Parts: sequence; structure tokens; C-alpha cells
Amino acid sequence: MNQAETARKIRDSLPESGLFAEKAWRISPTPFPLEKKTVKALQKLGPVLYRFQKAADLIYRRSKKGSLPEWIAGYLDQGKPKELLEIGISGAAVEEIPRVIRPDLILTEDGFAASELDSVPGGIGLTAWLAEVYQTANPESKIIGGVDGMLTGFQSIFPRGEADILISEESGDYRPEMQWLAERLSGHFAVCDAETYQPTDRDLYRFFELFDLPNIANIKDIAQAVTEAKITLTSPLKPWMEEKMWSALFWSLPLRDVWRQELRDGNYQRLKNIFPRSWVVDPVELPHQAAIPGLDIQSFAELKNFSQTERELVLKLSGFNEDAWGARSVTIGHDASGEEWAEAVDHAIAEFETAPYVLQEFHQGKRVQHPWLNEETGEIEMMDGRVRLCPYYFVSAKSNAVELGGILATICPADKKIIHGMSEAVLVPCAVESK
Repeated sequence: MNQAETARKIRDSLPESGLFAEKAWRISPTPFPLEKKTVKALQKLGPVLYRFQKAADLIYRRSKKGSLPEWIAGYLDQGKPKELLEIGISGAAVEEIPRVIRPDLILTEDGFAASELDSVPGGIGLTAWLAEVYQTANPESKIIGGVDGMLTGFQSIFPRGEADILISEESGDYRPEMQWLAERLSGHFAVCDAETYQPTDRDLYRFFELFDLPNIANIKDIAQAVTEAKITLTSPLKPWMEEKMWSALFWSLPLRDVWRQELRDGNYQRLKNIFPRSWVVDPVELPHQAAIPGLDIQSFAELKNFSQTERELVLKLSGFNEDAWGARSVTIGHDASGEEWAEAVDHAIAEFETAPYVLQEFHQGKRVQHPWLNEETGEIEMMDGRVRLCPYYFVSAKSNAVELGGILATICPADKKIIHGMSEAVLVPCAVESK
């Protein structure tokens, strides 16, 4: 079977209901190969990110209690309802953190850069399906996580090995992939409408963003059941855990020693190598002798004066907003006109108190070549592209062990500045490079 036939077979294997509502991608005949050293680094990264999540949650709770500065929690609480914040720091789940961890990693010449960390990620069912189909179509490949790594990993995050999966209307595009996943799992899993769900004694998987909470009719009953340890819910109702500004807080000089103590120095240094330098866009006035570290300016308004070569920077919403996902709020400095960049900076400053923005260094992805099926010609072509790697780490509910279930590669044409699941992208699982 040639590559074009393999690609068509993969395409024809898609479930009738699809995996994403009204979304498509380019089909490749082969998984994306990763060097063994890269795979090893990604396997080691999961426990480090779990430790980072635990440290972040602890730092927030310490800030709320007063043993760390109040401004930390102040940043993370901005724009959020008081009732939601109180739910997250009470009851049996007070130390619970997300049990699915998925970083967005831009593959670079030197390794990878983590553009963000997602605790309620899409793509779990998709990546599980891709692993299964690509392993069958390419039996010689070593798909990372194997055929069932995503399935067993997802199932492991629930104490009883089963759960109801709550999907809101806002997250409805992902219902097909989660339905496919639920049908593939060995335990009793059911996909349910979050808006009308009546809690029982079954554990829950939350597949909706916390800004969507006003639309969830029985959220108080769900939260009460979690607080009383009658059920577990992952990800927990902790909006501060879903903020992109954690990358900026990680780089904050006043918190450096806290991070090093909680993470241990080796892990701290490892994360410094993959977390891009970041800043919370805070319009606070600085003393005349002070400057924003790494930018050498006294006010974020001065960003508007940066030349195109100086603004290899990204502006994006931190979180808790319907525009904070899917690259909706992203402005890439060197890809925008001077006028567009100035408008984005002004908007970020103006929104600080209700919807904080994060400024982040832009890391260019390395160029790769990967085959894909041109549906118009029926021929295999090579894409000159850049890659986003999405490893899925699952934290066992029984042992807290962190396992890598699989890795989704999104390969976009090299002229695209933002790497995401667009229709021009190739979506494939990752495999260990064979040499």
C-alpha cells in the first residue's frame, strides 16, 4: 500500500459522527517522528509539570492566607466571582489539582517552548483515535503511549475507574471525540449535558470552562457533593489554576526563592528552559528609578513604541474569559502592523482589572517536512511546516503517578505564525523515530 492509499484509509476510518463538530484537518499517511532524546525529555517533563501545578496551587492558597504577599492571589482573582473563588478553597478538594495536564509545546531548534498549560484540554479522544488508527496503518511505528495509552491514562484519573463526562454547550464542538472516548473505555462512562446535569454518586470529569459556570444549573449541588467528598471532580473548580499568567508569576523575581524551594532547583531550572519569559500586563506606575525586568521600560504603554524587530512578543488573555482559548485573543507583535499592535497594547492595559493579559516572548518553531494527502489531486505532498506538540499526562487517582498517554502533533504551514488546529494543519500522533 502506497502513502496515498494509506492516507485515504486513515481518512475513511473516521467515525461517522466525526471527532470534532464541523472541523476538518489535513490527513497524513504517517505519524510525526520524534528523536529518542526528545521522547525521553517529554516523558520526564510530566512529573515536573505536576509538581509545578501543585506548587502553583500552594502559592495561591498561601497568598490567600497571608503567608505570601496578597498581590499574588490579587492578580489571579481579578474578574472572577467571589462565590467561585470560595468553592475552590473549601472542603475535601482543597488540595486537588488537575489530573489531566497538557502543555502546548512549540518544537524549536533547541528543544521546545511551552506557550501555555491546559488543564481542560480538548483532543483526548482525538489523540486516542489517532494512536489506534495510525498504529494499524503503520505497524512498524512505535506510537508514543501505544494503542491504548490515552484510554488507560484517562481512566486512571478516576478513583472508581469510571465517571460522567460533563460537556457544556460552549464546549459542544468536542462532544463527538468525548463520545467516541466514552464508548471505547472499559468502565461505565457517559457523556452528559453540563447545563442540566443532576449529581448522583458518580465521579465527574469537567469538560467546560469556568466562565461558563452561570449556565450550569446545578453547579452548587455538584460543588457541595465534591466539598463533602461524596464524589470527585477533575479538573477541580479552581479558576486560578487555569490562568496563563502562571508563566509570568514563575518568572517573578520576588517569587524566585519560593519556586526553587517548592520545585527543587533542578526542576526550577528545567522549567526556566521551556517557559518563555512572561509578564502580567499591569499598568501600575513604577518609581522613576525602576524598570520592568527583561523589557527595560517603565510602563507597558511604551510597548507601543517598539519597532517590528523589537516586538517578537505575544499578547493574550490570561484566562476566565470566552476569548481566552483557541487563539481568539492572541496578537503576535512582529506579525501585526504598528497600529494593530498599539491597539492591542492599549486594550490589554484597559482590561487589566477585569480580564488581565499576559505578554510573552515569541519562540519561533523549527521548520519540518511532513507528508500529507492533497485531496484535490489525490497525491501526497510535503508540507514545509512548524509543529506544536501536545503531550497528554494523566495523574493516577490511586497512586498520583504521572503517565504520558500520547502526544498529538499539529503541523501548520510555515508561513502561519500561530500553530493551532486549523483546516490547513496536519494532525497526527507522535512516534519514536526509527533509525
